[in-house]
Amino acid sequence: MVVFLTRVFPEMERFKTLEALGVTLRVEERDGPLPREHLLRKIRDVDILVCSLAERIDEEVLNHAPALKMVATYSVGYDHLDLGALRTRQVWATHTPDVLTEATADLAWALLLSAARWVVPADDYVRRGKFRGWEATGFLGVELHGKTLGIVGAGRIGQAVARRAPGFGMRVVYTSRKRKPELEERTDARFLPIDELLRVSDVVSLHVPLTPETHHLLDRRRLFSMKDGAILINTARGPVVDERALVEALRSGPLFAAGLDVYEREPEVEDALKKLDRVVLLPHLGSATRETRGRMTAAVVESVRSFLEGERPPRYTIQELLE
Repeated sequence: MVVFLTRVFPEMERFKTLEALGVTLRVEERDGPLPREHLLRKIRDVDILVCSLAERIDEEVLNHAPALKMVATYSVGYDHLDLGALRTRQVWATHTPDVLTEATADLAWALLLSAARWVVPADDYVRRGKFRGWEATGFLGVELHGKTLGIVGAGRIGQAVARRAPGFGMRVVYTSRKRKPELEERTDARFLPIDELLRVSDVVSLHVPLTPETHHLLDRRRLFSMKDGAILINTARGPVVDERALVEALRSGPLFAAGLDVYEREPEVEDALKKLDRVVLLPHLGSATRETRGRMTAAVVESVRSFLEGERPPRYTIQELLE
């Protein structure tokens, strides 16, 4: 059995324990996306592939990997995996749910606070030596206390973001495929249709997976229907938002600011977004804590180990979640 890692992941010593099961462990010595042509060459005799969300695993890859039996993605999202093609080839796919919920929720709030209070441009202002003392009108942000936080997608991460809101004195509204009674009880949250949520929310935080239904979920019409002075936070997937329309909504529409950890054509970022002071831009850091990345490694290793030992890891197996 050959296990191939498309990059160096945190806590690599955990992966090395798999060698005790008689596998050959191959690691691409890099910390960035594996070029497509390189992946196609490397995968020909691979039995188990450990990849990141930067590698698209589709029919072309499977045609170059006749021995492939399992794909373990080092992510909770799996829109980069062609699940239909994997199912047809009887290749199992696993991901890392649960373990990054709190870290991503923390980051959503970091983006929210930074966007609301001009943290990034104000930091740059000080670093460039422009600070000359207290100013009465400089970097005027917005208060969160008493405002309404709208959660779009009340899964694990969306609920974790909502649970933090009462500590800031914020009301919570949410939209989701199903009502969430526990969330409503814990945060006094109200369920609203998405269009009504956008009209009443001072802050909108996105937590939906990328699917054909959620692609450009926030298009120009919806972005321009948002409350005047609203803040948009996206730690979900970039294509959920029409980025060009977002630029318009920030320049001449209702939005006060935005905080983005993901991008429509990632890693490419819309040039116009980079020129706007009222946008906080992060390089996809949602799960980037030492603790969370360690748990992600443990989850992937557990999945691979279970598969090698002839078991199915139901906690992590994507196909079983969809059945």
